[in-house]
Amino acid sequence: MDIRQAIDLIEASSKKSLELNRLPYARSALQPVLSASSLDLHYAKLAQGYVDRYNKKEGDRVFNEAGAYLHNIFFPQFTSPKSPNRPTGAALSLINRKYGDFDRFKEKMLGAAMTIQGSGWVYMARNGEIKTIKNHQIKSDIALLIDWWEHAWVTDYGSNKVKYFNNIWRIIDWNQINHRL
Repeated sequence: MDIRQAIDLIEASSKKSLELNRLPYARSALQPVLSASSLDLHYAKLAQGYVDRYNKKEGDRVFNEAGAYLHNIFFPQFTSPKSPNRPTGAALSLINRKYGDFDRFKEKMLGAAMTIQGSGWVYMARNGEIKTIKNHQIKSDIALLIDWWEHAWVTDYGSNKVKYFNNIWRIIDWNQINHRL
C-alpha cells in the first residue's frame, strides 16, 4: 500500500455512513428499456450492496464508496422512455459544439465504451469530453453516466451490450443532465 492509498483508507474510515438515493420513479417506469427485474438486481441488490459493505466496513471501502457514488449519479438521470429522446438546452449546445450532432456524440461514446476491457463506466464530463472509468472511481466532473458493468445489461439484453447502449438514450432525463452542466 502506498502513502496515497493509506491516506484514502484513513479518510474513508472516518466518514459517516453512506446511503443509496431512492429511485425518483417506480420500478416499472423504465420498461421496456430497463425492466423491474433488472432494477431489482442492479439497484436493490448490487448498488445497495456497495452501500451496505461500506457501512459495515467490509471489503475495499474506497471501491465500495465509489460504487455507491456512481450509482447515486446513474439512477437519478433516468425518466420514463421517450422516443425520440434527444438532448435539450445546455446538453444539446455542448454536444453540438463538441461533436457536431447527437448521433456523432453517441458514436464516440459507444467507441469509448467498447474500449473498456472488463467492467467500468463511460461518461460525458461537464466540459463535453467523453471519458471512461475502470471499475469504480469517484470523479467530480460527471454530467452523463453509463454503467458498463455486465450486470447493467445482462438481465434485459443478454450479451448484447450495444443494444443496451442504443436503448439507454430513450430514458435519459436531459433536464437532469442540464442541471449537472
